[in-house]
Amino acid sequence: MRRHGFKRQENDDSDIDMTPMLDVVFIMLIFFIVTASFVKEAGLEMSGKSDQDAPPSNDPDKASILIRIEETGRIWVDETPTDVGGVKPNVKRLTAQRPEAKVIIQAHPKSKTDVMMRVLDQSRAAGADAQVQELYVE
Repeated sequence: MRRHGFKRQENDDSDIDMTPMLDVVFIMLIFFIVTASFVKEAGLEMSGKSDQDAPPSNDPDKASILIRIEETGRIWVDETPTDVGGVKPNVKRLTAQRPEAKVIIQAHPKSKTDVMMRVLDQSRAAGADAQVQELYVE
């Protein structure tokens, strides 16, 4: 007697072959690395206190023009209070008196960046070599 049993079907282990997908991913990774442009971001250099800084010169012709920005936003140009609009004329006058002087902007850490940038723009518009320095308050 013949048995008519059902033929047992073997389960196919239907594994997905990951190799083609990995190939595509690596090709895309190489494409993005090759086509990426590495741009150096432009920024504003700030120099703080350091032991290597030279002491200020006592010669009045080479002394720096100091612009201080207080926490409240008040601006001082060589110990004279002014506003943002008065920075350019003051710097022009002082650089005419001391052509070798550099403009140093000391901004309080809690002062607004907007004020500092406008003072820097006004100083450079006056033709001065301006440098920003963070004011250390102890």
